[in-house]
Amino acid sequence: MQFTANELARMVKGTVEGDGSTRVWKPCKIEEGCEGGITFLGNPKYTHYIYEQQASIVIVRRDFVAEKPVPSTLIRVDNPYLAVATLLHAFNERSKPPRGRSWRSHVGRGTKVGKGIYMGQFAVVGRHCRIGKNVKIYPNVTVGDNVTIGDGTVLYAGVKVYEGVEIGKNCIIHAGAVIGSDGFGFAPAEDGTWNKIDQIGNVIIDDCVEIGANTCIDRASIGSTHLHKGVKIDNLCQVAHNVEIGSNTAMASQVGIAGSCHVGSQCVIAGQAGLVGHINVGDGVTIGAQSGVTHSVPSGSSVFGSPALDAPKRRKVEVLLRNIDSLFERVKNLEKRQ
Repeated sequence: MQFTANELARMVKGTVEGDGSTRVWKPCKIEEGCEGGITFLGNPKYTHYIYEQQASIVIVRRDFVAEKPVPSTLIRVDNPYLAVATLLHAFNERSKPPRGRSWRSHVGRGTKVGKGIYMGQFAVVGRHCRIGKNVKIYPNVTVGDNVTIGDGTVLYAGVKVYEGVEIGKNCIIHAGAVIGSDGFGFAPAEDGTWNKIDQIGNVIIDDCVEIGANTCIDRASIGSTHLHKGVKIDNLCQVAHNVEIGSNTAMASQVGIAGSCHVGSQCVIAGQAGLVGHINVGDGVTIGAQSGVTHSVPSGSSVFGSPALDAPKRRKVEVLLRNIDSLFERVKNLEKRQ
């Protein structure tokens, strides 16, 4: 699994500076660059490493200006981060993908399975499912009845997919994720107990969605919980029943979205943010880490804090909070003078 600098440059539409025949066989961090490795310089604070490390190839921006000799062949690109994403995918694709079905796996009656499928040991697919071509179902995955999984989707070890879930093409669901478990629905009774409200909807996941390890996506009470095309969800997130998340929205670890919340397209939700139920978050919204979103947010906004406020207002509040001791003392002194 080796690439030359010229091959890599063609993949990322870059320009080689140095020896185009230089070969690499492993990606590495810039501070740990070594012979045969390819790394990149994306953040300026790591610039000093480019002169010290020994990676064979370094990806840099087109406008990078070296202050002293660089020991590596350079590939100049418009966007190093995007170039690295392309190259890591190329390295991964050259790894031999698993194929075939373990004799310890099981496919239920009436299920149709596409060509090129992989099913690991103790993977179980229920009845009347539709499994597309080149789907990879790793060991100990459980897929319930009447589930649809599109071509090229990967379910890593221990994923649980409940009945009636629809998963699109080229999705990645990481280990331990649970898709389609019951939404949190209970009706209070007069005696103080809780009566369960049956959750009879499903989950729909469109194409090219990635769901992190141990994330839970609840089924709808009625209708569907819906993740649109290109949504990216990190590990340990919670998406409650009847939530809708627009295309290409990304959320970091430990985000929790309560029931019937609507999140628009192209949003970014940072780690540990929480969104209450029955609100609308518009398109292109950025929500800061540990924010508590308690009201609807218009498109294009940036909010953070708990409760979450529009970014300029929240910054003013934070400044006032940092100075509250001195402000309190000033008020006390003014009262004494009266």
